Amino acid sequence: MEKVTITLTGRRPVEVDDDEWPIIARADWHDGQTQWDAEHFQELIVREHEDGRAIVYGVFRSPLPGERDRRGGELVPPDGDIPEAIYRVAEHLGLFPWLPKQAIADLPAEEL
Repeated sequence: MEKVTITLTGRRPVEVDDDEWPIIARADWHDGQTQWDAEHFQELIVREHEDGRAIVYGVFRSPLPGERDRRGGELVPPDGDIPEAIYRVAEHLGLFPWLPKQAIADLPAEEL
């Protein structure tokens, strides 16, 4: 079992088991041929546990002088609003406004 450490906003990081908290949505952007040679990289990830809790987190990464990497996220309770959490995390990190829309569109469809 692989452990993943996730930085949250306003609280200490959490460590989760990758198998128990699978990624259910992701959106990213970079300005290089790959994220590793890019001057800017932005990413939002949503993981969900089988008990309904979710973790929404993201990163802004830049190696340029004067720019600092930013990380943050939220733990969402089983009855919480995941799309709202995605918007809050993206705003907190200063990500492009279209990135949370892309992450929300990547969420599993809701059955009506």
